[in-house]
Amino acid sequence: MPTPPSAAARDEPVIRDRGDACPGALRLHAADDGYLARVRIPGGLLTARQASVLALAADRFGDGHLELTSRGNVQLRGLAEGCGAGLAELLDGAGLLPAPGHERVRNVVATPLSGILGSERPHVTPWVGELDRLLCASTRATALSGRFLFAIDDGRGDVAALDPDVTLLGTPRGRALVRLGAAPGAVEVDAADAPRAALLAAEYFLDSADAAGTRAWRVAELPSVHALEDAELAARLGAAGIAADLVPEVAWPYAPPPKPWGPGTGDRTPLCVLPPLGRLTADQWRLLVRVAGDGGLRITPWRSIVLPRASTRRPVDGYAQLEAAGLSVAPDGPWESVTACTGRPGCAKALSDVRADARAVVAADGGAPAGPAGAPVHWSGCERRCGHPRGTAWVDLVATSDGYRLDGRPVPSHELAQAVADARSQPRVSEDAVKK
Repeated sequence: MPTPPSAAARDEPVIRDRGDACPGALRLHAADDGYLARVRIPGGLLTARQASVLALAADRFGDGHLELTSRGNVQLRGLAEGCGAGLAELLDGAGLLPAPGHERVRNVVATPLSGILGSERPHVTPWVGELDRLLCASTRATALSGRFLFAIDDGRGDVAALDPDVTLLGTPRGRALVRLGAAPGAVEVDAADAPRAALLAAEYFLDSADAAGTRAWRVAELPSVHALEDAELAARLGAAGIAADLVPEVAWPYAPPPKPWGPGTGDRTPLCVLPPLGRLTADQWRLLVRVAGDGGLRITPWRSIVLPRASTRRPVDGYAQLEAAGLSVAPDGPWESVTACTGRPGCAKALSDVRADARAVVAADGGAPAGPAGAPVHWSGCERRCGHPRGTAWVDLVATSDGYRLDGRPVPSHELAQAVADARSQPRVSEDAVKK
């Protein structure tokens, strides 16, 4: 498995002189197109009612669109100044807000297909709710940055590849591995203890960050003398009454993200739906909610949506309706491997309308399928590369003052479509992106 770019070794220790500025649903971010709210959805799990409330919020307070993030959350944009109290009241009534102080620390991704397809892997979705409950009950957890990430993986290795700070990996026989950052080994505990072990691992990180005095936001930012150790975690777990075994070396699994796929047999079947560039209108979102029914929705970290029990046949005909609404429901479509940051006009730092440029290149390619061998392409409006793919190499497009730089080299606008097509067969990430 390739090393996630953001997990690469750092040449210098990271010293933070401020807290992170990640937006939330209570702390809005002032963007160029209005205020932005990021609604954290632990594990990406939404009931139909909660999803309906998000569409209502987008229409009532925002620009009528919903955006999916690379951590399985939902963003509302174009919010008016002074809407914070009304938005918070609406979200709180749907169970989408925790107690004050915990809203931005609920950064939990989970295997979106867990418990849906096959039974050979442990069903880890219940761990999401328990970890969230423990986080929201912990005063200590409020010190975590808005970028600290938990991953709950059912053993296939999909979300474990997303550069998490604490990983819970389900294993056979009712056990779980607890991994600290990108450590080669792990600590093994009973599955019933996994959520509490994850919280204690995060508290161990906070203690180490306090001792280092560098105000680290993430595990990888700790200086080497304060790096987290499996033996110390095992000791802390033991002191808390959790039996823990050291596993020095683990063959960490890897699985690619789920692809969009069509309906199986029966009236209620799983679907994976991909909105182009992770952006939907409120009407598209409401259609998803109708098709999802009581099975709810699972927002994935790859800006797609899994519907565990979609109504795909008559009288709803969900598959056909989603396809007609412009949402990808078949594998290897043109949008499967294309992502982009916000770009202009929403971001003041962006040098181009990257979403419009991405659509133009896809259109110039005739909407040809990406194909299973194609590498992901990420369009960035500036050097920060917000929302870039994790756990894999990608075609790195960065807007400049006079065009784009593709994998580190300038590309004229008239050659962009062909250059992207060529780069997808041999992707690489520029050195400055690896060090970011």
